[in-house]
Amino acid sequence: MNLTNYVKQVSVEDFGWEFRHQAYWNKRLRTTGGRFFPKDGHLDFNPKIYETFGLEIFRKIVRHELAHYHLYYQGKGYRHGDRDFKELLKQVDGLRYAPSLSNSQSFLVYECLSCGALIRRRRRVNLQKYRCGRCMGKLRLSEKA
Repeated sequence: MNLTNYVKQVSVEDFGWEFRHQAYWNKRLRTTGGRFFPKDGHLDFNPKIYETFGLEIFRKIVRHELAHYHLYYQGKGYRHGDRDFKELLKQVDGLRYAPSLSNSQSFLVYECLSCGALIRRRRRVNLQKYRCGRCMGKLRLSEKA
């Protein structure tokens, strides 16, 4: 799919206004569906959103970014909290928030060898350095979730 041509098509069909800049895929985006850059007018989009959720959701994200784009060039409020932005987004049926790509946070579970306490952490713990906070017993990485 030629992204810039697709964004131009969505802009004309859904807004009735022309998109005059470039649109790019940005693989580095993680938690957002897209970004608008007022400095040069280009748009970045997260390819994982398109791959995961399909064209229907992706089109709504394109509408969201185009709402920023068109309002900025019309001199109206283009930020998320502005009334103009919220109203235009509602008119064109754009997404307010990008859907989450991750299902859940993954945790490491450590088990105390003395008291059996389970300790959940997102980051690894140096088992040579850290001990159980309850009984000062040694910890081990557990298979329990």
